[in-house]
Amino acid sequence: MLQDTDTALSVRYKLALDSANLGTFSTCEGLGAEVVIEQREEGGNNDFVWQLPSRLKYPNIKLSRPLGRETEKVATWFASMTSGYQRCTGMIQAMNAQGTVIAEWSLYDVVPVRWTGPVLNPDQPKVVMETVEIAHHGFLPSA
Repeated sequence: MLQDTDTALSVRYKLALDSANLGTFSTCEGLGAEVVIEQREEGGNNDFVWQLPSRLKYPNIKLSRPLGRETEKVATWFASMTSGYQRCTGMIQAMNAQGTVIAEWSLYDVVPVRWTGPVLNPDQPKVVMETVEIAHHGFLPSA
């Protein structure tokens, strides 16, 4: 039996934070979670060490893309933080080449970490890239 599976070939990632659409990116890394394990040694028990799950930890997410018109959106978003920043929810959508959403992740309590602009060097002609890095405090359930 054949399944109609939409694989992630030629994927783009759309980043939206509350009402701010920051555009599409060509790479996305850092989506994940880790359970922090605390080890406890029990007196008189020499067979094993207790492995106790304690909390979840989320890595920062980095999205990159070639420099383009959407760079202005990121620059405007970062510039708005000079007057203070309120945490927001975020949405990352993975889309195929036709623009169909194939997966999405809702993020809780998004915090901006870093924007890295392009390296402009005429001695090294290559595609100039920008990177946005965000932190978050977990995933929200799907609607």
